[in-house]
Amino acid sequence: MWGFGCGMGWGGGIVMILGGIILLALGIWLIVSLTRNQGGRMEPPRGNDPRLLETLKQRYARGEISKEQFEELRRDLTV
Repeated sequence: MWGFGCGMGWGGGIVMILGGIILLALGIWLIVSLTRNQGGRMEPPRGNDPRLLETLKQRYARGEISKEQFEELRRDLTV
């Protein structure tokens, strides 16, 4: 060894780098798969939650959405 601590030489360093890359890729894959819902798409909220309709009415009153958009979104929320 001669005091350098390179027991495996260059091959050991390459194996450690590849191992680190594999662990990093697995970690990223795990985070993405846990935070993504079915099919990777965000589903719009459904149901008769009065808070959703109230928020929609407020957005319409502030002029953030048009009447057509309001009607379309209201239909989507009440389905």
